[in-house]
This record gives sequence, C-alpha cells and structure tokens, in this order.
Amino acid sequence: MKWLIKSISFIFHPIVMPLIAVVFYFHKTPRFIPEQWVDAKIISLTILSVFLPILIYYLLKTLGKAESIYLKSTEERIFPLLINIFIIGLIIYRVFPSYQIIELYYFFIGVLISNITALVLNITKFKVSLHMTAIGGVFMFFIGFAIHFSKNINGTLALMAIITGAIATSRLYLKAHTLKELIIGLMIGAIPQIIVENYWL
Repeated sequence: MKWLIKSISFIFHPIVMPLIAVVFYFHKTPRFIPEQWVDAKIISLTILSVFLPILIYYLLKTLGKAESIYLKSTEERIFPLLINIFIIGLIIYRVFPSYQIIELYYFFIGVLISNITALVLNITKFKVSLHMTAIGGVFMFFIGFAIHFSKNINGTLALMAIITGAIATSRLYLKAHTLKELIIGLMIGAIPQIIVENYWL
C-alpha cells in the first residue's frame, strides 16, 4: 500500500504537472497547430520544466542543500522555488509568449503567481503543499479550457478530481503535510488560474 501512495506522489510531482497541462491542451484544442511546432514546444518545455529542475536538484543534493526530491523543510524549498520562478519566467518569455497561444501564456502566468506566493509563504516558515498547488492550477486550467472551447471533457475532469483526492490522501498518509497546508496549497494553485482566466475566457 505504501509503495502505491509513494508512487502517486512521485508520478504527479509538481515539476511534471505543467507539462501534463500543455500536452493536454495540444491534444484537445480544436485549433490547428502544426505538428512540428507542437513537438518543438513540448521538447523545449520538457527540458526547461522537468530535466533542468532535476539536474538542479542533484546539484543541490551534492552541495547538501536538499535531502530529497520532496524538499521536506521550508529552508530547502526557498532556493528551488527561486530557480523555478526564473524558469517559468523563461518559459513565458521564450516558449509561450502572449502573441502565440494566449491560453498557455496565461496558464504559465498563473503558475508564476502560484510559485511566488508559495515562496513568500515558505520564507515566513509556512510549508504549503506544492503537490496540491500544482494539481489545483492544472485542474482549474482544464475547467477553463472546457468553458473556453465549449468542449465536453467531463471524463477528464472526473479523473482529475480523483487524482487530486489521491494526491491529498498520499501527502497526509506520508505525513508530509497537514490538512491546512494541503488546502492552502490547493487554493494557491487554483485562485491565480481563476484570476488569469478572465483574460482569455
């Protein structure tokens, strides 16, 4: 049972969630987007949002600045969050600028706001759940996508609700967070997406 719960936390790690949102968008969007262009965007995003953070984590671990990929203490999280904020800014500027795909541009603006908020709270010694922040943001983006394109993705939304519950359960089971940290993490992820969706819905 414990291996399954750990697997849920690992598979839906915060660094993977933006990539899942982008892949979903390209798969479901009714807009015509050239396949080569899509591939280039996904490869660029994978390098910046997945591979680069993993390399940085191993560097921090080598330097004794991080004990595990889950960054259990608030002190461990500050530097990775700063780096992630820079990476997201780079993604907004180079990979999804506002003049290309407005939905993904504002999605990453929301992700940026969520990360800045999480950083501020971590500086004040409050450890929000980054897992819940990530899943909350992606969940709200999916809802906005369904409204914007008038698409029926009820199956996907139901699956996302199950995944959200599974992640919350896994973090509680592993004693990684309190219920309060999970709820606030979810809000930090979801509310910025609700705000930025006003600019593209």
